[in-house]
Amino acid sequence: MTTKIYHNPRCSKSRQTLEILKEHGTDAEIIEYLKTPPTTAELKQILDALGMEPRQLMRKGQDEYRALGLDNENLSQDELIKAMVENPILIERPIVITDKGVALGRPPENVEKILD
Repeated sequence: MTTKIYHNPRCSKSRQTLEILKEHGTDAEIIEYLKTPPTTAELKQILDALGMEPRQLMRKGQDEYRALGLDNENLSQDELIKAMVENPILIERPIVITDKGVALGRPPENVEKILD
């Protein structure tokens, strides 16, 4: 499996995480997730691997979070995931996937545990 990073070049944490990958000699497939968001199935796999619920991977400070009413506790996991796929700005970043696992780069050093 290729190492992947769901990356936003405008995000300092995402850039720092990418730099850590380079320092470890990791050649990663860079997915600019705002342009190419993960599919519903991919996002479910990421959440499972991280052991997170959808809302834990959401950027709650985004205007879209409030505008879409995503703070409604009655929303299902599928509804939250659908909102993330349709509005990828809501997805916390960066997310790194390797053969050793999946890590959220917040802080960026989190990814070191899944690198060779």
